[in-house]
Amino acid sequence: MNDNETIRWPTNLDRAAIEGRLVQVRNAARGEGLAELVALLDGVETKPAAQLASVVIGALGWLDGKGHEAMEKQLQMVALNLKNLK
Repeated sequence: MNDNETIRWPTNLDRAAIEGRLVQVRNAARGEGLAELVALLDGVETKPAAQLASVVIGALGWLDGKGHEAMEKQLQMVALNLKNLK
């Protein structure tokens, strides 16, 4: 993930797009050695909507203040789209 990337804030992400972004964040976290965040995001592809929402909120809380703005922005974007989970 590029920290200088301009992020559009789509509010119409479907479940597949939400999962895709979470997988990107998980892969970025793995690349940066953030094992706890990787563990939080493990299995997002199969979690029910309510559990997935909890994972996103937990991951945002875990990242808060740790200096990983690009991942945090992706998770914030996903959080805005949680209403679209089915």
